[in-house]
Amino acid sequence: MFSRPLLRFVRDDRQIRFMRGRHAGLIISALLSIASVVLFFTPGLNLGLDFRGGVIVETHSPTAEDPAHMREILKAGHVNAASVQTFGSPQDMRIAINLPRGGEDEHVTQQLVDHVRTIIVQAIPGVQIQRADAVGGSVSSELFRDGVLALLFSLGMILIYIWFRFEREFALSAVITLVLDLTKTIGFLVVTRFEFDLVMVAALLTILGYSTNDKVVVYDRVRENLRKYRTMPLRELLDLSINETLNRTLGTSMTVFLAALPLALFGGSTLTGFATVMLFGIVVGTSSSIFIAAPLLLLMGQKRLRRGS
Repeated sequence: MFSRPLLRFVRDDRQIRFMRGRHAGLIISALLSIASVVLFFTPGLNLGLDFRGGVIVETHSPTAEDPAHMREILKAGHVNAASVQTFGSPQDMRIAINLPRGGEDEHVTQQLVDHVRTIIVQAIPGVQIQRADAVGGSVSSELFRDGVLALLFSLGMILIYIWFRFEREFALSAVITLVLDLTKTIGFLVVTRFEFDLVMVAALLTILGYSTNDKVVVYDRVRENLRKYRTMPLRELLDLSINETLNRTLGTSMTVFLAALPLALFGGSTLTGFATVMLFGIVVGTSSSIFIAAPLLLLMGQKRLRRGS
């Protein structure tokens, strides 16, 4: 006989009426997604090196460095930096430089990287160049296009998968919910000004996969209960299904959240943004599985899945 788990988020006999707040959940979600779309166009994403083209140099100095001093060093070497900022510690600095005219030429881009590296090493004794990356303009535009196509292809594959596994109403409800999750996450990226690069595309794809799995669990229980309780109104059946899977949903989300939290706190410049967006996506994906996906299913399937609800 298996023992009961030490931690349960809700009691097994607790019946929360989630569908009572379905209208508020849908309206709030729609408003947040609309605001995120507006933010996407104005002021827009903070495109990273992968998508805008340019040079990124990260340095580690023996002592703390002032960004203004680093700007003066670069200016003396006839290099105009787009941004100079510290990260992690006052000794670590990230320098972003836009490509000059002729930056489409790989040779010209490499010359700029070598020139910046030489200027910094000569001006600051003991400095270490920890990263020096360059991406040309044509390559960056191609990478951005491929990233967008990857997101659209992922949504299409999810729609096909759920359509074959469930009924049409389940598939449409799930994909609409995922689009709402995706737009909110993009709005979060705009507000926080994290650089949107290939790492962030990976984060968005990961969030889509995690959120899909979360919704499939709830939908599986809904389908089982549709067969088990043939006369129960759909609204009550959805409440029952969410309550039956609630501990599993919250437990899985908490596990993934705690796994990503150390990366957000101590992951350094490369992983902090990725992990922070993952944390936001976990919260959004979990809440949408409860407050958005089920109400949409009720809205779309109340006549076909269960009459009289």
